[in-house]
Amino acid sequence: MINITNEYLQVKISTKGAELQSIIRKDNQLEYLWSGDPAFWGKKSPVLFPIVGNLKNNTYSFKGEPYQLSRHGFARDMEFEVIEHTESAVTLNLSDSQTTRKNYPFPFSLNIRYSLQDASLTVSYEVQNTGDDTMYFSIGAHPAFKVPLEEGMTYEDYTLHFNETETADVWMLSTSGELSRTPTPYLEHTRELPLKKELFDNDALVFKNLASTAISIKSEKKPHGLTLHYAGFPYMGIWAAKHADFVCIEPWCGVADHEDASGKLEEKEGIVPLSPEEIFHRQWSVLLF
Repeated sequence: MINITNEYLQVKISTKGAELQSIIRKDNQLEYLWSGDPAFWGKKSPVLFPIVGNLKNNTYSFKGEPYQLSRHGFARDMEFEVIEHTESAVTLNLSDSQTTRKNYPFPFSLNIRYSLQDASLTVSYEVQNTGDDTMYFSIGAHPAFKVPLEEGMTYEDYTLHFNETETADVWMLSTSGELSRTPTPYLEHTRELPLKKELFDNDALVFKNLASTAISIKSEKKPHGLTLHYAGFPYMGIWAAKHADFVCIEPWCGVADHEDASGKLEEKEGIVPLSPEEIFHRQWSVLLF
């Protein structure tokens, strides 16, 4: 387990999947991250790479060859190497191998950096194409935040607050994890989405191109919560396992296949093409209060 810390925060990260394991604010001693209870969902903050969501039939093709990838790709289950570690920051790396190339035929280097500044944690992604041909990938975050944050509170005491007024559709997921082509009206000129566990009875709420670049979890009953900033991510998933005490705010560069997807990787919605030696950067941050 890797520890990083500063005056405000204590954060733990596992080398398996480069996955966040704990975010504690020192002054209030609150744990902001979900516990990972396997009775509901055993993950806490998986990294989604080289795809986000499900492929149709868990299969894609590239240059006429079929490949298989399970939901959200393989990075979340692989061991990362620590390449830099200071008191308040750490960088972990995953590079292609004989194992990854069986189902993803691209040379790559993925660096994930966790760094602390005051009461904010920043998570940075750097993807480099180390091959000779164009690489195609998606990447996304899946942090699960504890709700309720404090004893004596309920799930329904909290609200998601968008930093812009939203009128937005959602794209619902089928039982096999594919997106409908037909959106459903959802948010209507509002900045608020009150939390209730029934929101996620039919899997995640998937938004495309929200006006907002930040979403907060907050309550009128207590002062503590968080704000996640995610400029540069065109898709947003909001999800929780059924009856579980958490909510995931998931900024994505990529999205699950639609029900009528062609299966060709280069035609996949949200796929990012990366030229040889090109480096892709994105970051999100969470302010704990």
